[in-house]
Amino acid sequence: MASSWRKIVPPAIALALIIIVWQIVVDGGAVERYLLPSPMDIVQEASRIAPRLLDHTGATLQLALIGFIGGAAAGIVLAALLHLIPGAREAISPLLVLSQNIPLIALAPLLALWLGFGLTPKLLLVALVCFFPIAVSMLAGLQERDAKLAEYLRMLGAGRLQLFTSLELPNAIPYMFSGLKIAATYSMTSAVVAEWIGADRGLGYFMQMSRKGFMAPRVFAAVIIIVAISLALYGIIVLIERLVIRWRPKKEERT
Repeated sequence: MASSWRKIVPPAIALALIIIVWQIVVDGGAVERYLLPSPMDIVQEASRIAPRLLDHTGATLQLALIGFIGGAAAGIVLAALLHLIPGAREAISPLLVLSQNIPLIALAPLLALWLGFGLTPKLLLVALVCFFPIAVSMLAGLQERDAKLAEYLRMLGAGRLQLFTSLELPNAIPYMFSGLKIAATYSMTSAVVAEWIGADRGLGYFMQMSRKGFMAPRVFAAVIIIVAISLALYGIIVLIERLVIRWRPKKEERT
């Protein structure tokens, strides 16, 4: 418990000091409020338009969660198939890496061009972003098995599928959660970018409209919500990981 507090308190103090200095700088007139609103300006504006912010937040969160679940499922299934099918890993893995060199901001307009401006291209964009870290992490975990234990299971008569379900898949679960944590934080950001390509609801749309109207407090409020939800999603995955993976030593869990 004390160790947990030691991890939380220093960053909390640093964040509080940044907010205080930020407020003092803006109140002192060192920077124009239309360029950099103070923390109080942001809180007051967010409170004033809270119902509208909640509506846009709900739309973005829904997009992020559906895309995350779809991307996670696709990543897990593909990783298992690439591992089980002979030669598939060597053929497809380089293509997976190559696909991640396509900039997200460039992929979004292409998906809109091919699939229109409805929900489908937005969901696909979020799913593609979440898919890669999960697939790569799973592949790494499936490959990093205990060779001696695998040989022992073969001596007992275990087949390829039994070896996968009894040894390789359980070994890959911690790796899978590493990918899920990365994907969870990416899901909100990719959902916002997806909304930039064409939407009438969501935080991405809200930020675009606020920027065009030179409403900096609203843009900052949206950014803070995006960061807060991303951290919350990360924390949920960490909690699920601790509930699911109970065979790891306590020392490893603390690290």
